[in-house]
Amino acid sequence: MTESAPPLREASADALYHGLVEFPDGTARIGVVRRPTRAVLAVVDENRPELGPPESLLDEFTAERDDLKMRGLCEEGAHNAAWENVSFDRRYADYLDASEAAREALADLRRRRDDGEELALVGESGEKKRSHRAILRERL
Repeated sequence: MTESAPPLREASADALYHGLVEFPDGTARIGVVRRPTRAVLAVVDENRPELGPPESLLDEFTAERDDLKMRGLCEEGAHNAAWENVSFDRRYADYLDASEAAREALADLRRRRDDGEELALVGESGEKKRSHRAILRERL
């Protein structure tokens, strides 16, 4: 076990794909996406769907975001407002606590960091949108 774990990085798949973000050589790109697209799978070394938000929360969030967009909010505004409206932070944190698979995946990532491996969490949300990656970073 190292005295200090390496920094935990994060990025959106789009930012990686377009070369807007670079990580040090050897950084493991860990997808944390429940429903990974080809674009996500193209830029990650592995995907841990158990660390993605649960299907029911994703469905409710998507419906709320789409409704807000239909009412005239921009993509970013609708995303962030829907996040608040469905209590995404709390519900995702509750999921991480309740899901054995999620707890095991978090423990695995902690062990890897403690062993000195550099990790980057990769998701779909861009820089100006709320993302479950921030919650995962706090947990790790």
